[in-house]
Amino acid sequence: MKQYPYTDKKDTRSGFGAGMTELGRTNPDVVTLCADLVGSLKIDTFIQENPERFFQCGISEANMIGVSAGLAITGKIPFATTFANFGSSRVFDQVRQAVAYSNKNVKIAVSHAGLTLGEDGATHQVLEDLAMMKALPNMTVINPCDYNQTKAATIASAAYEGPVYLRFGRPVIPVFIPEDMPFEIGKAITLNEGTDVSIFATGHLVWEALQACQMLEEEGISAEIINIHTIKPLDTEAILASVQKTGCCVSAEEHQVNGGLGESIAHTLITNYLAPQEFVGVKDTFGESGTPDELMTKYGLKAANIVEAAKKAIARKTK
Repeated sequence: MKQYPYTDKKDTRSGFGAGMTELGRTNPDVVTLCADLVGSLKIDTFIQENPERFFQCGISEANMIGVSAGLAITGKIPFATTFANFGSSRVFDQVRQAVAYSNKNVKIAVSHAGLTLGEDGATHQVLEDLAMMKALPNMTVINPCDYNQTKAATIASAAYEGPVYLRFGRPVIPVFIPEDMPFEIGKAITLNEGTDVSIFATGHLVWEALQACQMLEEEGISAEIINIHTIKPLDTEAILASVQKTGCCVSAEEHQVNGGLGESIAHTLITNYLAPQEFVGVKDTFGESGTPDELMTKYGLKAANIVEAAKKAIARKTK
């Protein structure tokens, strides 16, 4: 198994902040809007260095989306920032009508996604946002896996023409993606070559997939690990090439199974190449208060759950 050692742990939202700092220094068209959550989105340095390019919208997310659309019309590249729950379900109508429908160059950058928001509980733990956003025509959906990849995704989003939903999280996790690893929107990254099962993971579950890969290797099972950082457009070429080699797959995501990455992969398989697939994700339920690790364990999103799913997929392949 290819090794991805780490010497640090950081939250992915800090990777977004680092990306915005760099964009503030290199791209004068980038502007930032926030719904009263500057500290949580880690955009303090951008604001300090570019106060005239920051718009505090207060607790008025729908208005923030409208203002962002207006700024995009003037040629600016607006990043509208808030929590994932508020940047998806709360403003879905505004995103649909003012951004996606007219294909505005607006970047919706959201933190505190998924169960790992933790103690704030079910009302804030959005688990359906990827499904909502990928359903919108013209919307690109990105869910990076660690600090370095989130920074790279932020910079890439600014250079990409069109609406982007960029999702990241609250907890500190290992920084394992090399800083110089290329990032291209819509292009999956193979982190480990394997022959027995393909594991397609996104966001925080990429690290869990790598741990699962090591556990499987100890049992003589060769797993291919592919980082699907872009949910839409999906890299169907990479998915099909991997599954045609291994014969089965697992999808792993910190999101509802309904409407998430796994369903997109299933659609790809059923229309191109039939193969067994198992799903690691939240099974049609809301979350609850708890630590990120407690919730990941209770809702079956840990490396051990990926290992179990991989064995099930392999067993179905050999029947």
